[in-house]
Amino acid sequence: MPPNLPTYTQGPAPAISCWKCRHFATSWDPALPYQCKLLGFKSRMLPCMQVQQLDGRPCQGFEPKPAKAIAKVSGNRQ
Repeated sequence: MPPNLPTYTQGPAPAISCWKCRHFATSWDPALPYQCKLLGFKSRMLPCMQVQQLDGRPCQGFEPKPAKAIAKVSGNRQ
């Protein structure tokens, strides 16, 4: 038997939220208010939920939105 090696267990995957994805957008269509620009579809439910329901896996195209740039305040200049 091999020596006692540390085991690494994966914790639960972080929840994917369309609201935090750079490809998510809302549409003006009241019947299909949410859209995924990467996968190119609109849906009545959040696209990440639609993908999970149809594919059985979390969305593979999730990319977090870029961090907002901090606006410089002109009063702080010397």
